[in-house]
Amino acid sequence: MGVRLEGVVPAAVLPLLLTMVFYLGPLVHSAMDNTEGFTGELLSAVDVQSWRLCVGDVVWLRNQVVAPVTEELVFRGAMLPMLLPCTGPTAAVFMAPLFFGVAHFHHIVEQRRLRKDSMSVILLVSGMQFLYTTVFGAFTAFIFMKTGHVVGPVLCHSFCNSQGLPDISSALQHPQRSALLFSYLMGLLLFLVLLFPLTDPFFYGAIPICSLVAPAASAC
Repeated sequence: MGVRLEGVVPAAVLPLLLTMVFYLGPLVHSAMDNTEGFTGELLSAVDVQSWRLCVGDVVWLRNQVVAPVTEELVFRGAMLPMLLPCTGPTAAVFMAPLFFGVAHFHHIVEQRRLRKDSMSVILLVSGMQFLYTTVFGAFTAFIFMKTGHVVGPVLCHSFCNSQGLPDISSALQHPQRSALLFSYLMGLLLFLVLLFPLTDPFFYGAIPICSLVAPAASAC
């Protein structure tokens, strides 16, 4: 299930760094809107009192700790090793996230009970959520198979939950729109450039999980 000590430090740091690179635009955006700039963002990130308040917040614990740990253990740690012998690594990367996306459809029932929006709006929002959770699931599945660790997907999941979806529309209306759009573009380009170098199995010890599975013909 990807729970092991060998190579755990790079498995925790490098995938998270890669995810933060992708979020370069939103991070710069947040710093620009902070009255204290980048310094204020860094200070808030290491503020002990803020962390104490977060740890005491049940909703924060659900979103940042419980959901990332449980969902990554189930959909990456447990499901991927079962799919890999039957489908192969490439197909598994795109199949497992479909289950992850469908698992979020319970929000349809939740929103319907709250009666905040019409059914068409609820379905549209749920469809968008299915899309981005599936894409994110493919990314963390790729990380899991390349590193053989579940800690990277858990930390990436927690970070993405804290950031939400990049707000491109807000960036387009920002007074420093050009600089922001440049940071969004650079984040995407750097992510694509660093994706394979930072997930090279060389950093993570032993053999990646995708190399441990039996050939598809003998397994299924």
